[in-house]
Amino acid sequence: MKKFIFGIDIGGTTCKIGLFDNTGLLLQEWETPTDSGNNGINVIDNLAETLHEYLNSKGISYDAIEGIGLGIPAQVAPDGRVVISSNVGWQDHYVGRELSVKMNGIPVKVIKDSNAAALGEMWKGKAKGYRNVSLITIGTGVGGANIVNGELVIGSKGAGGDFGHLTIYPQETEQCGCGRKGCLEQYASATAIVKQYKAELPSVEEAKGRLETTVILPSVEAIETTEIKTLTAKDIFEAYVAGEKVATKVINKFAKSLAQGMTAVACTTDPEIFLIGGGVSKAGQPLLDIVTKYYQELALGDTKHTKIELTELGNQSGIYGAAKLVLC
Repeated sequence: MKKFIFGIDIGGTTCKIGLFDNTGLLLQEWETPTDSGNNGINVIDNLAETLHEYLNSKGISYDAIEGIGLGIPAQVAPDGRVVISSNVGWQDHYVGRELSVKMNGIPVKVIKDSNAAALGEMWKGKAKGYRNVSLITIGTGVGGANIVNGELVIGSKGAGGDFGHLTIYPQETEQCGCGRKGCLEQYASATAIVKQYKAELPSVEEAKGRLETTVILPSVEAIETTEIKTLTAKDIFEAYVAGEKVATKVINKFAKSLAQGMTAVACTTDPEIFLIGGGVSKAGQPLLDIVTKYYQELALGDTKHTKIELTELGNQSGIYGAAKLVLC
């Protein structure tokens, strides 16, 4: 009887790998660098090499592996075709089939990374027991996933749950990375938080005038050297919690924008619970409080009472969801 499953979450810099038994118990977890060279071919070659080495070192037979689940930062069509992955380099590529061949025919299932995270949270995390879940991941960009009546909404082309490209401000003049204008990702990502904060400090002279109330920028020297360049969303959230005025303005705009996107989702799929994940979710309760405030102000009717929580599995949600995919 086959007993083991690999759940793999491919990121821009590392691939997280988990070995699970078929009850969902995580037995071991490790990472390997993501080498996106050679149009992404290196990623599959390196993964296969890593998995072969692991199985051989542990004395696990290939027949004991029920399958491999692969979470990918890409739009994935229902048939497993990676439509496009700008981070890795794949386009119109059946990476699951390729990895299966390299792994002696072990079945491989492929899923968008945010869908994997949602599946993981519903299986073993904060969304356990729910059948209608919307997950939003906030990092460099904004991703998402919908589960309706216990089923992932992948869509006909794999674009289901792509919340980052909901149009929030159609009057926007700057382009999003997708080529359109006014996308949620332009206002509610970690990248956007930093960009908007820097826009509030257009010159060193103006920044000097704000030093007394700014906890991020401790000195004129810091402003004139590298402090502004190295700001992160985490820094700005900490300044917001401390009451710094510019950070407060930026985080309020971020939260209101995110809440607007969530209200659009609520009117479409009406989830029982929203989960917020990704790097920005590490801001914790202050993030939940301000997003909930704006969501309840903007949401329609009873949807304003939808629960909003942080993910429970954190960076492990993707490998759990990829493993669960094998059992679906």
